[in-house]
This record gives sequence, structure tokens and C-alpha cells, in this order.
Amino acid sequence: MGVRQGSGQGSDGQAVIHFRAAGVTLLLAHLLFVGWLTLRPLDVPWTAAANFEPLASIRNDLALGPAEALRRIGGALLLLAPLGVLLPMAGGRVFVPPWVSLLRTVAAGALISLAIELGQTGVPGQVVDIDSVLLNTTGVVVAHLLVVPVCRARLRRRGVPGVRDLPRYRQETRLRDEAPGGSTPTISRVGIAP
Repeated sequence: MGVRQGSGQGSDGQAVIHFRAAGVTLLLAHLLFVGWLTLRPLDVPWTAAANFEPLASIRNDLALGPAEALRRIGGALLLLAPLGVLLPMAGGRVFVPPWVSLLRTVAAGALISLAIELGQTGVPGQVVDIDSVLLNTTGVVVAHLLVVPVCRARLRRRGVPGVRDLPRYRQETRLRDEAPGGSTPTISRVGIAP
């Protein structure tokens, strides 16, 4: 399984492009759902104050009992957890260091969670909670660590090149093909005589 030289990407490259397109589509669908769920006005008689103290609302949720704590904390963990898989899937990279991938995904997940929390400041019935950012980001980390390394290892074993790896592959192929002939000699510029 490899990339065909003459046609650019070949069937493996097309498969990766379709995989990326599916990732982007699922990512957008999930973000639309999360936006609808978190940024719609709620008709409530009162709202709690905004929480800027880390772990304060988690302690309050735990004080409500195990069932309510599981519902609230679990919901916050699961809300953005699919981003841990969908962001790397939309990126389409197969050959990337695991820590780089994790850091990129966590940073993007944290920024998306923060954007949602900041967007809630103008929505009636919704309040800002720093613990939501912490729990959402933790969900992204857990999903990424459980799914992405295994899937990438499987794709690497199949020999499918990543979309962004194709230029490197083409450059290595070009350099290998040019190596026997050597480099082209250059001539320094010579001025015109008077």
C-alpha cells in the first residue's frame, strides 16, 4: 500500500482525505450540538453566581449525593470528550508524536470550552463556571488517550500515509530519484567587461 507516483495521492491518499472529511463533518456536527445545548437561554426562576474558584462547584456537586454528582460531573466530562478523537481525526495526521498530538488536542479543547463559558455570559439562565472548563478539558484528555494512540498505531500498521505526510514522502522519493545524478553545478555571476 503506497502512494502512486504519477497520480499524486493514489487510493490510500483518497482514503485519508475521506477520513479527514468525515472527521471535519462529525466535528462540526458535534460543535453545533454543544453550542445548542450550552448557549440556549434557560427559563429558570434564579441562577447561581458565576464560579471562578477551581473545584468549588465540584465539591458542591459531590455534597448533593452520588447520583446527582455523577450526573453533573459525568455530564461535564462527556460534553466535549468527543473532541479528543474528532480533532485529531479532522487533522488527518497519522505520523505525529503522541505528546504533540495530545498537547494540540488539549489546547484546542480547553480553548473551545473557555469560548463556550465566555459565550454563556450573555445567555439568560447560563452562568460561567471554571470547573466546567476543567471537567470538559479532562474529558478531552481521557478520550484522546483511550482512542487516538490505538487508532493511529492501527493505521500505521496498515501503511496508510497521512495527508500531511505526503509532501515529505514525495520529497524523499524525489531525493532518492535524483541522488545518482548528483546536484546541478552552478556558475557564479561574472560582470560585463567595459
